[in-house]
Amino acid sequence: MKGRERSCAGKQGTDEALNFFAEAGLLKRIKRSGWWVAGIKDPESVAGHSFRTAVIGYYLAYLEGVDPFKVVTMSLFNDIHEARINDLHKMGHYYIDFKSAEQKVFKDQVAALDARVKKALELMRAEYDVQQTKESLVARDADILECLVQAKEYYDQGHCAAKLFFKTAPRFLKTKNARQLWARLRRWDSSQWWQGVVKFER
Repeated sequence: MKGRERSCAGKQGTDEALNFFAEAGLLKRIKRSGWWVAGIKDPESVAGHSFRTAVIGYYLAYLEGVDPFKVVTMSLFNDIHEARINDLHKMGHYYIDFKSAEQKVFKDQVAALDARVKKALELMRAEYDVQQTKESLVARDADILECLVQAKEYYDQGHCAAKLFFKTAPRFLKTKNARQLWARLRRWDSSQWWQGVVKFER
């Protein structure tokens, strides 16, 4: 009987994990709403933003000499709550206490997960929110840099209002290497990278 109970419990834990994976999949369809304000009709998804934030975070972690695993984990799970409450642009944040909602959603999302996973994610989220460790600062800088890279891409594609994001976001960058990347980003042409990869016939 005890063996059967353990088997059922295992299946329940597996179902909760699969449910969590399915919920995370919603982020592939949820759009980053701040870009609508800039007149961009079909902006990137939250999942797309999280992926490139993780890539940037991994790179920055090595430049800053911190744990890349922790930075990537923070980057990937930072916006997981938006699967339930969507992305809200800064105008909305002014009127709604979105931070407390994020924390409540995250607590509910991980409540039924394997205890080891739950504990690790809770510790990671708490560390990121407090913004005192070097890893949390790097992860936050990666998040900001991804927004700036995206803004530059939209600007280079002709969305002039995207340049407004250059005014305030860079002020929040904390690490030396993130600030250096931003200094170069302002003059960088986002459309040129692929031209060095594709070999045009003469």
